[in-house]
Amino acid sequence: MPSTITSDLRMQGKKIFYIMLGWFSLITGIIGIFLPLLPTTPLVLLAAWCFSKSSVRFHTWLIQHKHFGPIIRDWQSGDGIPRRSRNRAIMFMWAGMAISIFIVSRFWATIGLICIGTAVSIYLLRMPLRSENKNETG
Repeated sequence: MPSTITSDLRMQGKKIFYIMLGWFSLITGIIGIFLPLLPTTPLVLLAAWCFSKSSVRFHTWLIQHKHFGPIIRDWQSGDGIPRRSRNRAIMFMWAGMAISIFIVSRFWATIGLICIGTAVSIYLLRMPLRSENKNETG
């Protein structure tokens, strides 16, 4: 019997941890919309994963969210991303990084941002593309 209680407490602690990490990731991702150094999409995807492990209610809410839902559904479908969205993501990422490089003006930060930008660009360029729907706003 004590091992059952310990197991239940461990599962409850894990659930609370995933919920907290999910909300932290989502809030940080929202901040990333306005701060170029924080990557919004990976943080939203991490939040969705955390909620899928801990809370059906939060996971459902996030998947059905007007702005974040399409990001998660596109990722989970495995069908790829629309060309327009991919190109827009690369363009805005590099624009944000250029602004950050200009503001920070540190050699190590410039090298880091260029390496990250290059890696993300390569990743996005290698992703499969899906056809764009006519009713999609991109």
